[in-house]
Amino acid sequence: MATLSPSTPPDHASSDRSYAPTVVRGSDARLTTGAKLFLILSAALLPLALIAMVATLKTTRVADAETRARLRLSANESARAIGIELVGDMTALRVAVNALRADPADAPSCARAQGVFAQQSANGTSGGNTRFVIADRSGRVVCGEPLPIDAAIPHADMPIAAAIVAGKGLVLAVAGPDDRVTARAYFPQSFLARIGAPSARGTTTSSVLIHDDEALPLETMAEQQGIDRVETMRTDLGIAGLQLATSVPSAPITSSLIIALLLPLLMWAAAASIGWFVVDRLLIRPLRRLRSSVASFMPGDLIDPRALGTLPAQEIRELGETFRAISRTVALHEAGLAEGLVRQTKLTREVHHRVKNNLQVISSLINFHARGAPSPDATAAYAAIQRRVDALAVVHRNHFAEMEENRGLNLKPVLGELAANIRATASPESHAMGIVLDVDPFLVTQDVAVAVAFLITEMIELATGCDPVAQVRIALKPAEQAGRAVLRVVSRALIDSEELRDLSSARYGRVMEGLSRQLRAPLFHDPLTGAYEIAVAIVGRD
Repeated sequence: MATLSPSTPPDHASSDRSYAPTVVRGSDARLTTGAKLFLILSAALLPLALIAMVATLKTTRVADAETRARLRLSANESARAIGIELVGDMTALRVAVNALRADPADAPSCARAQGVFAQQSANGTSGGNTRFVIADRSGRVVCGEPLPIDAAIPHADMPIAAAIVAGKGLVLAVAGPDDRVTARAYFPQSFLARIGAPSARGTTTSSVLIHDDEALPLETMAEQQGIDRVETMRTDLGIAGLQLATSVPSAPITSSLIIALLLPLLMWAAAASIGWFVVDRLLIRPLRRLRSSVASFMPGDLIDPRALGTLPAQEIRELGETFRAISRTVALHEAGLAEGLVRQTKLTREVHHRVKNNLQVISSLINFHARGAPSPDATAAYAAIQRRVDALAVVHRNHFAEMEENRGLNLKPVLGELAANIRATASPESHAMGIVLDVDPFLVTQDVAVAVAFLITEMIELATGCDPVAQVRIALKPAEQAGRAVLRVVSRALIDSEELRDLSSARYGRVMEGLSRQLRAPLFHDPLTGAYEIAVAIVGRD
């Protein structure tokens, strides 16, 4: 039965396509090109900024190391000078204490001790002189003179004991083996500050004499601010547990240092921002405008990069000219396609018109021969042939009407016109025949429509052959399977009978079986209800 259905004309509507390109908007991405560029510049310049910061910190560390070296020299020098002076004086007192313990009237020993302290007093300052006193257990002065201050010195396990008098000076004490004779020496604050002053006076220092929890400031610095830094070092004097804490100002955290630390970061941020700004202005924004122009392109338009304003980069201007040439080529191609489509549509319409005329000529020839048939059987045969030609003509007319929209043939009008033609060309005995339609507006291809029209024609012919006045009901409803519809033809004339079997085997059955194969579905017959049923493929619903 495939030879009965004309081939489907080519789909010309598909050539009417839009050439507008699909463009991915920058806002759809997680990071825009400008943001990515800024991150790349930042990552490239950040190591340079870090290197500059590390170099600045390295310079600061070198300055701190030099400060610590000067502090170590000053602390050792001051501690050595004070320690030598105190050890020498207390050694002289110990010798005098031992001599006076053996002979309280030993005037030369007392005179030697007085000579040592008299020399220090001669070199002293106005802040006070060093003094000493040697007394026996009862407190009687054996040598020297009473001290100007009274300092309580606790008994210590070490040979020499010390006590700091706040704001005045240092008191050292030494005793004989049995504490029968003891000696005390007083060293004023100014004296200790003078002998403990470092020889290099170009460096500002601060020194404090420390004994246990007591402290005696010897030299002070100017009051430090909150961001000033001070390096401090403690040095043991080697006598009575005394320590000298020496401090020097370190490199301060000044505004210049802060600027030196922050300047690399500021330069990094400025370089990244300027780089991003320049690239955004000279590259990204022109490309974005060009992309918008390409995205809004429609067939027949012409992309004009000059309408986008000044394009600073030569490469972008060349790209714009390339798009302009492409759009001109596309416009010419579209014009050629449109012209060809018009010619093809005219040619297709002419072909369909000629086919329709040919079918009309064939139908007229069959009708002419039917009127001159020598017998009623020949006339009936000519009428049956004419009904089949009419079925093909109905499908062709509807296909030509639906071809412009390219959406398939609607079976509802096709079957309606087919039923009307069958009744109009029926034999006089079949004028009382009725055809009832219950058809949903399903869309099918031309091949399916031709096969369905021929199959229904054969079934109605079979029914009128068994019972000329029988009623025929044609239904087309959705099937359970997607993309399918069920065609059902029911008539009392199609109930199983000997006449039905004879007509099916001799004439109609073979044709209906071939049409079912063309529809690629089995044809079912219910002999009790007189129904034929087959599933047909559909392309949609109107």
